[in-house]
Amino acid sequence: MIAKDPTSNAEFGKLALQQSQDVKTDDVMRAMPHALGPEKSILSSMLQNPAEYISTAIEEKLTRSHFYLPAHAIIFDLLLEFFEQSIEVELVSLVQKLIDKGMLESVGGPAALTELYSYAPNSGHFLTHLNFVKDKFTLRSIIGSCNEAIAGAYDNPENVPQLLDSVETAVLAIRENSEVNRAVTIHSAVKDVMEHFAALVNDEKKSQGYMTGYEVLDRMSGGLKPGEMFIIAARPSMGKTSFMMNIVEHICIDQQRPAMVFSCEMTTFQIVQRLIFSRARYKFSDLSKGLKPQKKDLLSIRRASEEISQSKLFIDDTASITINDLRAKARRKKRDADIQLIAIDYLQLMRSLSKQAANSREREIAEISSGLKALAKELNIPIIVLAQLNRGPEGRSGGTPRMSDLRESGSIEQDADMVGLLYRSAYYAENQEERQEEEGKAELLLSKNRNGETGSVPLTFIAPLMRFETGAPAQEPAGS
Repeated sequence: MIAKDPTSNAEFGKLALQQSQDVKTDDVMRAMPHALGPEKSILSSMLQNPAEYISTAIEEKLTRSHFYLPAHAIIFDLLLEFFEQSIEVELVSLVQKLIDKGMLESVGGPAALTELYSYAPNSGHFLTHLNFVKDKFTLRSIIGSCNEAIAGAYDNPENVPQLLDSVETAVLAIRENSEVNRAVTIHSAVKDVMEHFAALVNDEKKSQGYMTGYEVLDRMSGGLKPGEMFIIAARPSMGKTSFMMNIVEHICIDQQRPAMVFSCEMTTFQIVQRLIFSRARYKFSDLSKGLKPQKKDLLSIRRASEEISQSKLFIDDTASITINDLRAKARRKKRDADIQLIAIDYLQLMRSLSKQAANSREREIAEISSGLKALAKELNIPIIVLAQLNRGPEGRSGGTPRMSDLRESGSIEQDADMVGLLYRSAYYAENQEERQEEEGKAELLLSKNRNGETGSVPLTFIAPLMRFETGAPAQEPAGS
């Protein structure tokens, strides 16, 4: 026979509430946000129909932390234990298990369990009540994160940017934890695969990643895919910034997708100036020669400037930006403008302010590289990152670059989904005649491609326009 618990349900409720984490504001104790009725309702549904509602709770990522009342968290844990061990959920077994664990008094005794069985006669409101419980937990999580941030700020930390990043990460984690990634049915998955296959057969390139505008590169890579990091590396003066901006131009302006550029080297004015005159196909250097633009040039420049002005291109030219600052700015811009692409010029000019990075440049680059890859996955967008090569090509006949020429290459190679080495043979010509013969020739050596083939992407570089185009140049030098 089960002994009656001396503590009434009302008294137990008051006691449990006192044990919960409350907030003191202006000398007044305020209870944390909670929804005791919905908590009891979902537990009642789980007791009445365990097969359906315990499994639903698991799918909805309900955990003991979602329950404000400690007694409810204990009962939830016990229900999960029974479910996982395929033990039939019924009152006598539950009470006996709580007695064995020495926790019967902690849940309010057998009377509390008996009341739960009959608390929610209509289980049709299970998801509604579950969402109430999760919303209150989210509010408590926000309060907890804010309290931690306040305590951290009062501790007067030496590394304020790192504290700011940790605060922002904690708040974003609350959103991620509150979202449920629902499993798709096999029927839905098969349908998606076949639709994608049909689109590829019909050459509907939009079904792949974002097209760069370079046919061979797009065919080899399938486009720039969300969550991937594309490293474009080269020696100085190879035109890697121009190549990056040509891709940004195609995605942001031609495909009308919001994009953000972080430029550690060039100012916003310089980038926009290049972008306008390159798109207008006007040789800006002609002005220094005293050549005035013709009417058709002015029309092209005006059209290009209007197209760029109307685009959703955002440029941040903070020099030596830290990885924490970049991530914070990118998250805000993703939230406010739903950016679909990030481009960074360039990796070695970025900084990390962690203590580990202060003692090792290689460690610093590793933290930046892994941080950018994590950001691509977090925001679910592709990130293009420019990188500098070491002097390896200079001591090699013809100057052809290799992936091992990447400065601090280990972590970069590991984190990148694609690595392209930009190369112009004219730069390494030994005489004027050879230089003229190689003028305009360029190629992107796709040395790593996690989801496709590798190889050479032939390009033409039009130096006066600072522009790369698809394919090898014609016999006559481009831009002549």
